Amino acid sequence: MKIATFNINGIKARSEVLLAWLEESQPDIVGLQEIKSQDETFPRAALEEKGWHVETHGQKGFNGVALISRMPPSEVNRGLPGDENGEADAQARFIEGVWETKSGPLRVVSLYLPNGNPVGEDRKWGYKLRWMERLQRWAEERLFLEEMLVLAGDYNVIPEPRDARHPENWVDDALFQPESRAAFRRLLGLGFTDAIRACDQSDGLFTFWDYQAGAWPKNNGIRIDHLLLSPEAADRLLSTDIEKHVRGWEKPSDHVPTIVNLSIK
Repeated sequence: MKIATFNINGIKARSEVLLAWLEESQPDIVGLQEIKSQDETFPRAALEEKGWHVETHGQKGFNGVALISRMPPSEVNRGLPGDENGEADAQARFIEGVWETKSGPLRVVSLYLPNGNPVGEDRKWGYKLRWMERLQRWAEERLFLEEMLVLAGDYNVIPEPRDARHPENWVDDALFQPESRAAFRRLLGLGFTDAIRACDQSDGLFTFWDYQAGAWPKNNGIRIDHLLLSPEAADRLLSTDIEKHVRGWEKPSDHVPTIVNLSIK
């Protein structure tokens, strides 16, 4: 089974890019981030005409996540539980789907972790760290189910210096702060596997290239889109891929699809 995460950076602006990529890559389940669309205005008809099932958790203007799949999920949950005030999160950053397979239940999350800049400001930086704490608590509970689980998304975290072409340029950015990197390691410490690194330890593995300063032609990228696997999913890991060529298409997202292949029937 081929599972992908793709920050589309605006579904309305890049619906043709998405359709072309789906036709070329033929994934089974896709987590989208930054759809920048409300649920009712998401352009689902073009996808459904091609046989895709669409589940969204959107909001007006920014954020928003979605799950696109060949088969409909048996369960869908929207929003990350456990807001710091005990209330639902106003930002649409988390959607979870469950698919019944011959290998057992498969849970896939599409998440869009807060950026966190500027560092030190509680409204954004503090929110990022609290959101990561809430994600860890949620993940701990899901791991008790001992099911195949894939946490797919734009984490807005550069885990290690080798995950940036020029790490020195990111030392003051929320994506590369010790606190956000430590929170990412704590997720791994629960028992999750970073699928990309499990398959490839080489430098130069990037998933994002900024639109500015010629980042793409200079390959000045960073790796911030991740697929974390529960032990039950990691046992079925076959391969991974970063479909870098999509960044060179017309009107691309600044992110590219990141892939994990699992031996699930």
